[in-house]
Amino acid sequence: MRDEYDFSNAIKNPYAARMKQQITINLEKDTIKYFKELAEETGIPYQSLINMYLAECVREKKKPHISWK
Repeated sequence: MRDEYDFSNAIKNPYAARMKQQITINLEKDTIKYFKELAEETGIPYQSLINMYLAECVREKKKPHISWK
């Protein structure tokens, strides 16, 4: 390992803007169970399925139906 490295010619990662951000989120057990079962059927990790669904909501500007009883 070198004592010093020269990064003067380094370039920014062009994909950095497209990277994912890790968060913590609390989901209901039934929701997690649903996506885990779907993951078994499709072979896609359940976290990816949740992300795909939320991304679809963003693209289509879906809003939740909220009603207080």
